[in-house]
Amino acid sequence: MSDAPLRQASTRFTIETRGKGLVEFTEEVARWLAERRVDEGLLTLFCRHTSASLLVQENAAPAVRRDIAAYFERLAPEGAGYEHDDEGPDDMPAHLRTALTATSLAIPVAGGRMVLGTWQGLYLFEHRRRPHRREIAAHLMGA
Repeated sequence: MSDAPLRQASTRFTIETRGKGLVEFTEEVARWLAERRVDEGLLTLFCRHTSASLLVQENAAPAVRRDIAAYFERLAPEGAGYEHDDEGPDDMPAHLRTALTATSLAIPVAGGRMVLGTWQGLYLFEHRRRPHRREIAAHLMGA
């Protein structure tokens, strides 16, 4: 553990989606983190939406992302008779998919880098059909 004083930094990442699916944003976070020059710490990411979520998932095989998206289509399908449909038939399924995943992630930082596994990447999981501009709040604490 470093004897350096504890520092904090925060930012917001904007992620453009094309509709349903997973959008990787690992590199954007890694670049921001490198600029902070924090050797050890904890990075927290928070999705500021109720119809999109965050995942740490494999970033090597595109079939993984397709299978995850297909699974959630079966798990929370459109047209299942939901009461809530204020913004269309994909509205309530999007909320259910968000509830079943995560809106925040805590990622350790060591050696100035996120401690992710070899094949792990950070993803925004868009649950709505139409494109959106999503915002992820980031907070870093470390020395």
